[in-house]
Amino acid sequence: MLPNDEATTTFGAELATTLAPGDLVILEGDLGAGKTALARAVIRTLAGDPTLDVPSPTFALVQPYETARGPVLHADLYRLGDPREVDELGLLDNLDAIVLVEWAERSPEIVAAANVVVSLAIPPGGQGRLVGVRRN
Repeated sequence: MLPNDEATTTFGAELATTLAPGDLVILEGDLGAGKTALARAVIRTLAGDPTLDVPSPTFALVQPYETARGPVLHADLYRLGDPREVDELGLLDNLDAIVLVEWAERSPEIVAAANVVVSLAIPPGGQGRLVGVRRN
């Protein structure tokens, strides 16, 4: 259970320390479950910059970052029109990148390639977030 935004940030920082080049992380959850907030915490930790501007990639689809740990790609497939379009995003092209993907269920190819799945859910009552991590 992540009781508040601070706990989500702390969890994201801890998750970042477990990631390695080549990891493809799926962030699952409904709208408002905290996927982007979690990705923001992971990216800021990997970059070593707690104030780094990490916008939602909803409209750009992919936001790239250069970090001390190597390249990081943050993708949001919510607006993906066709699963075949994912090839054009290059999410699987750089084997040294850490890739964070929101709404990955829109691309079976990405789901199949993922080795870390983070599930976020809003509990009954709406306070905090439930979180689960699975490594494939």
